[in-house]
Amino acid sequence: MKASKKSALYKAFMYSVPYYFLLILPVAYLIVFKYTPMYGVQIAFRDFKVSLGFFKSQWVGLKYFQMFFSAPSFWRIILNTLLLSVYSLLMGTPIAIILALALNECKRIRFKKTIQMITYMPYFISTVVLVTMLSQFLDLKLGIINTGLAMLGFQRKAYMGIAEAFPHLYVWSGIWQGTGYSAVIYIAALSGINSEIYDAARVDGANKLQRILNVDLPGIAPTIITLFILNAGSILNVGFEKVYLMQNGSNIRVSEILSTYVYKMGLQNMNYSFSAAVGLFNSVISLILLTICNFVSTRLSETSLW
Repeated sequence: MKASKKSALYKAFMYSVPYYFLLILPVAYLIVFKYTPMYGVQIAFRDFKVSLGFFKSQWVGLKYFQMFFSAPSFWRIILNTLLLSVYSLLMGTPIAIILALALNECKRIRFKKTIQMITYMPYFISTVVLVTMLSQFLDLKLGIINTGLAMLGFQRKAYMGIAEAFPHLYVWSGIWQGTGYSAVIYIAALSGINSEIYDAARVDGANKLQRILNVDLPGIAPTIITLFILNAGSILNVGFEKVYLMQNGSNIRVSEILSTYVYKMGLQNMNYSFSAAVGLFNSVISLILLTICNFVSTRLSETSLW
């Protein structure tokens, strides 16, 4: 009996050998780039000096966490980060879903592919180019936006320097750039819905709107929930590059977020321990949010990450 079990295990192992080889590179990537850097987390708990190294630097415990929590700019940075993330999530998700539903209802294949290509292309524009385009379009004297508004009788404004305009410029330029890419995921989910369900809905007399509400949306609900959980888990991880490039002295009050703050404290001010503490705080909060959202999703629906 034991010999037969060993033989079965050996056969199963030999059958799976090619798949194990496929796993080597992803596992190596995780170990080298994800787990190994966690060795440096201890910097957040030490008064790190490059000349002394990790272990010889003085252990200070939660000193830098307390410094961050008691900093005058703490709540402003947290609120700025949350505002940009939540604003992007609440505006971007419905627009991507609406675009996917509209393309799914389109019967002209050539027109559908053309619209899909046009909306998908901005995703490949680099962040530097995107911010440069914003600066050019919104230029006070030569920008097409200010020129058009001036022709309509409105006053020219330096929008890139207006603090109140920064969140809107950041979010809506991001929606323009990423909606096409996000819609592809929902289109793929829509294509997986059984066509017999649509036929049954038509037999029951359901119009297009009713089919969207009762067939399409429930069909892609697991995808929507999964993406929402992932986005909620990274709600404090607002993209550094775009915010930093759009930052200036006039909008710094609303544009300073956790990632730019970590960069300035760690690389510009060379306060590595403080920036590591802020980064670790960000990671812990993200993990907690991800766990909470996944738990709530498990309770309210059958969809979860684990």
